[in-house]
Amino acid sequence: MKRVITYPRLLLRACLVFLVGLVGLNLVFPLPLDKARNVSPVVLDRTGGWMAGFTVGDGVWRIPADLSQIDSRYIEKLVAIEDARFWTHSGVDVPAIFRAGVSWKKAGKPVSGASTITMQLVRQIEPRERTLGAKIIESFRALQYELFLSKSEILELYLTHISYGGNIDGIHAATLAYFDKTSDELSEDEIALLIAIPQAPEARRPDLWPNSAKRGRDKILAKLSDRKIITQEMFEEASEVPVTSQRKPIPETAWLSAFALKENSSVVTSTIDPFIQKDIKELARQFLEDEPNDVNLAMTIIENKTMAVRAHIASGGRKRQGGWLDMTRRYRSPGSTLKPFIYGLAMDDGLLSSSTWIEDAPTRFGSYQPENFNHRFYGQVRIHEALRHSLNVPAVAVLEKVGGNRFETDLKTSGIDVVRLGGDSETAGLALALGGAGITLNDLAVGYAAIANGGNARPLRWRESDELSEPIKLLSADTAAKISEILRQAPTPDGRVPGWLSEEGQSVAYKTGTSYGFRDAWAAGFTDEWTIVVWTGRPDGAPRHGKTGRIAAAPLLFDVVATLPSQSNSRFYQQDPKAPGGLQRVKDYTETGPQILFPPHEAELLTTEFGDKARGFTFSARAETGDVKFYVNGVPIEKSSDRTIWRPQSPGFYRVVAVDKLGREAVSRISVIGLEAIKDPRF
Repeated sequence: MKRVITYPRLLLRACLVFLVGLVGLNLVFPLPLDKARNVSPVVLDRTGGWMAGFTVGDGVWRIPADLSQIDSRYIEKLVAIEDARFWTHSGVDVPAIFRAGVSWKKAGKPVSGASTITMQLVRQIEPRERTLGAKIIESFRALQYELFLSKSEILELYLTHISYGGNIDGIHAATLAYFDKTSDELSEDEIALLIAIPQAPEARRPDLWPNSAKRGRDKILAKLSDRKIITQEMFEEASEVPVTSQRKPIPETAWLSAFALKENSSVVTSTIDPFIQKDIKELARQFLEDEPNDVNLAMTIIENKTMAVRAHIASGGRKRQGGWLDMTRRYRSPGSTLKPFIYGLAMDDGLLSSSTWIEDAPTRFGSYQPENFNHRFYGQVRIHEALRHSLNVPAVAVLEKVGGNRFETDLKTSGIDVVRLGGDSETAGLALALGGAGITLNDLAVGYAAIANGGNARPLRWRESDELSEPIKLLSADTAAKISEILRQAPTPDGRVPGWLSEEGQSVAYKTGTSYGFRDAWAAGFTDEWTIVVWTGRPDGAPRHGKTGRIAAAPLLFDVVATLPSQSNSRFYQQDPKAPGGLQRVKDYTETGPQILFPPHEAELLTTEFGDKARGFTFSARAETGDVKFYVNGVPIEKSSDRTIWRPQSPGFYRVVAVDKLGREAVSRISVIGLEAIKDPRF
């Protein structure tokens, strides 16, 4: 009987042997996937928008490709020109090899290539001399890639590694460098140019050889037209577009912020909100316009609920002195910005309340004798006044009761790292109250966000993939609320209106700080939804005489708050306990309310006597409805001979309110000091 050969079965066995051979080959000669995936670290904003990228070790831009973010028309045309059977072949296009061989034999030289996209990928990752042996190796490698990777993965690797001349690899880097745009929406002339350049990367570089690049592009356009992929009209229009020779820098937003987040060969999605970041960056630019080049700034803006960093200015610009430094991660003296935590811990310990009286007078703590910033003392004051006006002696006295070591430990346990600047002595511990420590802006932001979040401290979230950590109790909820109330009533910077006076404004609880010698100016604060910390100064630590936190940082903090979106609008406006109902604000009136002429807001009144025998101060105000009624700390001041004369009983801080007949009010916060309390002869 004649033997019948079953070709399908033999073919199946042959294919099986071939596959086993490929698998064995991969064990001996594995795919260089580590090299294939050696790509530029990329940082995106929370919406997936571009922030910054970084070159790989050899200085090449190799931004990973994502097919979902690439114009589909480009993919269609690329495959049509480079590898028409890409989606169906196994890495080696056998018909193309036969075609190339026949054309070579007829012409006596190579006329058309047979390299598939997969084989071109092999050549990009493992370059070799163009020999027959190298071609055979490329073919086997291509089969390996097809066996272990999907077509989409192969195409993405190809579009990541394909050379576009110079240090530009991949379509994303090419579109950013040559078109200043991403690759998701391309014109016909751009598509043709992106196909043409890799065919001769150095000879067709638009930044060096624009005419050669245009000729190569037009050849691709002609092929697309001949194959009816584009119309004749599209061909003619695209051919008329000039090729620019200008190479654009790879764009970057918040480069220093992105640098701190980048991960090798990875795409990181940050928590940065691009819209908030843009607004904050513009505010920073405007602020620095009038500052000398040696002055810089830094800011961190946190969404309280999620602890996500929504905007971050690590430096005001790399062209400024120290502009390459991330000042939000540098240890600087915080000035008085730690005082809210001192009083908060003391409140939690039951040592005091916001209404406790404390002495502000020259006091020595061992070898340490602090002074107030203005070299004046105010006698008996309440804790809320001491904090609101940042008095130094009361803060040190309270820290002595709390304990410098305990204070430092509680902060560090909550994720707020503090480094003593004066060693481990008792004096250095007490100096923490006045800025005798090093702290980073970001850690300070953790602390203020903790107050805003009811005393619960959590680490900042920088990546969208970061989970919200479990809270660490820094202060009790009741104490955090009391500290917040005090800070919300702090005097606003000149030219800024308190949030409670505006229906659209956000009420800000904030504290300023100035380090010794005017080296650092701080403003740290929060609203219901946001925490903001601002630092301005010289990165080299040189002094700036007269530049306090209130002058050089607080206005910028209020400008930032004005730009931030808000879902709520808490006023946190509170009357003095003894003030009558007439002090409540009246809405929807058309007339102008009263205006206090004397004493002006934040005035400092000097007197030689206190009590009923003192000469006193005459209050005056202007109002459309006629006379006004004055209250000091909620107590009405009676008129005498048509004049309102107030005689302070003691030094301290006072709240003066003028109320007209319609119940509308004006407020001045003042301080009164006695002549004998003036310590510095300059005053």
